[in-house]
Amino acid sequence: MVALSAVHYVYIIMTIVIIVTLMLKKEIVLPCIVGTFLIGLFYSHNLLKSIQIMYNSVVTSATELLGIIVVISLVVAMSRSLSDIGADELMMRPVRKVIKGKKMAYFVVGIVMLIVSWFIWPSPAVALVGALLLPAAIEVGLPAIWAAVAMNLFGNGMGLSSDFFIQGAPSITGKAAGISTLSVMKASVPLWATMAIVTVAVSYVMMVRELKKNNISESCENIETPEEIAATQETKITTGGIFIAIVTPLAFVIDVVLMLKYKIVGGDATALVGGTAIIIMSVVSVMHNTLSESLEKITNNIKEGFIFGIKIFAPVIVIAAFFFMGSQDIAKQVLGPGATGLLSDIGIYLSSIIPMSRVPIAFMQAIIGGITGLDGSGFSGLPLVGALAQTFSTAADVNKDVLAALGQIATVWVGGGTIIPWGVIPVAAICNVKPTELARKNLIPVLSGLLATVIVAILIM
Repeated sequence: MVALSAVHYVYIIMTIVIIVTLMLKKEIVLPCIVGTFLIGLFYSHNLLKSIQIMYNSVVTSATELLGIIVVISLVVAMSRSLSDIGADELMMRPVRKVIKGKKMAYFVVGIVMLIVSWFIWPSPAVALVGALLLPAAIEVGLPAIWAAVAMNLFGNGMGLSSDFFIQGAPSITGKAAGISTLSVMKASVPLWATMAIVTVAVSYVMMVRELKKNNISESCENIETPEEIAATQETKITTGGIFIAIVTPLAFVIDVVLMLKYKIVGGDATALVGGTAIIIMSVVSVMHNTLSESLEKITNNIKEGFIFGIKIFAPVIVIAAFFFMGSQDIAKQVLGPGATGLLSDIGIYLSSIIPMSRVPIAFMQAIIGGITGLDGSGFSGLPLVGALAQTFSTAADVNKDVLAALGQIATVWVGGGTIIPWGVIPVAAICNVKPTELARKNLIPVLSGLLATVIVAILIM
């Protein structure tokens, strides 16, 4: 049995403080800074060292998030260059014929996000779907916040929690539980379907009610900068613009084909998307300006893209610095080689004090999965919930496959990026909405889905 230290209790208390602050609709950067300092102080027992830990945690957090910051910034920079020549408008015309209204836009964005996430992972899918479908969805009146919700729930939730094609999640869970990947996938189908249907249904009802009331919060709307306003002005369509409007989606389709053919996933897939964005932006700048003008134009687009990226991610880097220390790998980098995974320790401790019967086991498996997902990683808690499924199934004679699948779904839906602000940042950034607001929109649907999924798990395991 894992014994909790003062550091663990500081982590738990500060996490509760942060969650309460979120519920009060306040910013959480300061509580995260205080939490990081206290963890450093209680771990090192040295004031000087704790101050250094605060800085090192932010640097480590920025390093972990750098890849997604760069790809979002590059896609935004590419979008700026497309707007300059009116290619973005041309690209959206065919899509508008399919997306007839707000409600349809919600499902089109979500389903496309789900399919792309299954094959190439949610991170690169965010950039692709955001670049190609988001403008059309907003054009028909779907608020950016609800487009972000659709991308989150269908991609980071439904897509990543099932992982039917790449099979990374069920493979990790299965190995830890001592069962095959196929066993986890089969057991997850009814649970995944329950989670998906309930979550999307609740979210859709909430969206329809809000749209009827026409009470979209100002914080959820796209706040246009002077540069963005200028980019939306009437632009003369040229032959080159038509060419770029055809080549841009074709280039990303080729990316998807290459990802499928050569099994390029995760960070490598994100890199392919980012590199494609750089090429398109460069080609547009050279084609539609003189050589001298293109040197300045591409620089300005890059600046605008990265200003946007840093503006969105700056507070999240500080927030993530606190929660990343719940992961053992990050904790070792920040606190020292003797550090353990705070979230894993807390999960193991909880598992050792619960009664061994079907109902509490199911709820505790889901709760522990959610706790281990608080670091914002959808996969870091999978070995733990897999191991717990093996332990619980032996102690209480319940279906190990179902229990493992339940833990996987809970872990990924929380940690994969749906209800914690530091986990939804890629979608929030591409949709230009506040991560905290997006997490709030997702919270009730996801918790409703998790409750329904636990009940189904109790009935079938």
